[in-house]
Amino acid sequence: MSQSWSYYGQDPGGKRYSALNQINTKNVDRLTVAWTFRTRELETYDGTGALDKAAFEATPILIGRTLFFSTPSDRVFAIDAASGQRRWVYDPHVDLHRDLSEISSRGVAAWSSSAHSPAPPGDPDTLRIFIGTIDGRLIALDGKTGQPVANFGSDGTVNLRAGYSNEVQETSPPAIIGDRVIVGSSMGDNQRFDQPPGVVRAYDVHTGFLVWLWNPIPDDPNDSAYATWKGPKAHQTGAANAWSILSVDLARDMVFVPSTSPSPDYYGGERLGSNLYANSLVAIRASTGKRIWSFQVVHHDLWDFDIAAEPMLIDFPSPAGRTIPAVVVGTKMGFIYILDRETGKPLTPVEERSVPASTITGEEAWPTQPFPSLPALGLQSMSPDSAWGPTPDALAAAKVRISKYRYEGPFTPPSYIGTIMAPGNVGGIHWGGMCYDPASHMLYTNINRVAAVIRMIPRSQVDSLERESTETLRAETGRQRGTPYVMKRDYLFTSTSDNPFLMQTRPPWGTLVGIDLNTGEKTWEVPLGYQMDPAKFPDAKKWGSLNFGGAIVTAGRLIFVAASMDAHLRAFDSHTGQVLWEYALPASAQATPMTYELDGHQYVVIAAGGHGKLHTKQGDYVMAFRLP
Repeated sequence: MSQSWSYYGQDPGGKRYSALNQINTKNVDRLTVAWTFRTRELETYDGTGALDKAAFEATPILIGRTLFFSTPSDRVFAIDAASGQRRWVYDPHVDLHRDLSEISSRGVAAWSSSAHSPAPPGDPDTLRIFIGTIDGRLIALDGKTGQPVANFGSDGTVNLRAGYSNEVQETSPPAIIGDRVIVGSSMGDNQRFDQPPGVVRAYDVHTGFLVWLWNPIPDDPNDSAYATWKGPKAHQTGAANAWSILSVDLARDMVFVPSTSPSPDYYGGERLGSNLYANSLVAIRASTGKRIWSFQVVHHDLWDFDIAAEPMLIDFPSPAGRTIPAVVVGTKMGFIYILDRETGKPLTPVEERSVPASTITGEEAWPTQPFPSLPALGLQSMSPDSAWGPTPDALAAAKVRISKYRYEGPFTPPSYIGTIMAPGNVGGIHWGGMCYDPASHMLYTNINRVAAVIRMIPRSQVDSLERESTETLRAETGRQRGTPYVMKRDYLFTSTSDNPFLMQTRPPWGTLVGIDLNTGEKTWEVPLGYQMDPAKFPDAKKWGSLNFGGAIVTAGRLIFVAASMDAHLRAFDSHTGQVLWEYALPASAQATPMTYELDGHQYVVIAAGGHGKLHTKQGDYVMAFRLP
């Protein structure tokens, strides 16, 4: 029975499944608070402006009797898993006065002297905790004391920016396999075409020496992918980085890398072609750094359709009655691909379908995209009939706005007049990812249903258009230096004093979904949380919420998930999608929960600290729940 949670996704392959069933559908309504821990994180933001960006997205891991987790500013805590009492804290002293794109950390990773085998680490004599920081460092800490490991790098630290780029940030936990600690990177990818390439790097866990690196932008003309980047400046393209969580197959010596869009996100005129290995799941030999296979989910990305979710390693039920080692890829498009883990070949049908052409001078959208046979989740269509508003005037304004823009399906390219992205760049499936019950072969995931609007503006026209249009002025700007165009990104919502996200498309705006992989059918879908005040809008709880953070599933037939903007942790019946329990947290929880058993008690733990960019209620709480 799985009683621990030693990795970010519970196991190295990120299934987020626990075989614990002490808490189950019959007694979950009796859950009570076991302990509450306060990090005092918000005090560290004083005078910095960090609160506007900070997001407490961490999932703790359990090693022995200790929980380890990180805060948005990369402080690392070790606390007693039974009582919530602090054991130690390490502060890397990130300078929050700097202009950091992201102020968040999804967690830490552990290596122990027993971690060379497929068994998860327990409570070994040698324990190291690794964190990648938002200012580009990889730090190794002694798991018992919290002190930096002196012989790792320079006094416990490897500078990931040295000789590479000052733009590198780490927001996800490293991957650990054997004696390798492996990191991707987070970086801005829409400000210029020649961002640094998103290399993946492996370091020796003992010394911090670089063992290998892999570049998603092919630099070897003998690599067949090299020719998929066309144009005189194509190989100067950057990004295609892996900012999300990497998964590993310990027994097969494989690491699975979810890569992102090349720079810039929305214009590919400087990088014509399909752009392998961007927007791909890439399987790499962990010991050598050599690519084994890759599968591209978006050809020549023009939509910021990063693979944001952790790849999930499962045993897939085949029609022949046996299981096949597989990797599941969930995407912002709401598409789910199931691939053979050893070859990368699809285990469920994938069809290349024609998609719309670009109308932008200099751009050549790829003529087809890969559509999987599993149900497409999230927004998959858009028209004025999709409009919504809480009043007749708001509804009419939404219809007018939607009718102004181009939309011809999920892969409609950016345009001069503006293109609706539905699904949008926040999903579909975002970094919250998926979870999987291996007993029932049910896959669960939370979904965003929020449309974006992308407009390409010739560089010489930007200033005048911003003067003439408040909508153009307020939109997010991607400078895309080195290209003829500036990008403007907005979303199909408006903002009011009491509601920063007043949606203009029909609800639900966030859902939780169950898919039966035995049949490939969606078995249920229910609204997840709410983002409008039920006191003012009685149906708000039926409308769902924009959500960030993931779900977990247990043998107790329960799905635990927070993620929504209403600051509740909920338990759903995994067979029906019915809400069985909910708890109002002291701050919003844009994070993924975890669960473990200790001293005969099953605990469920969630980080509740809010999200600055979402304007959810912020705080500094880690809370544990158990039965009385």
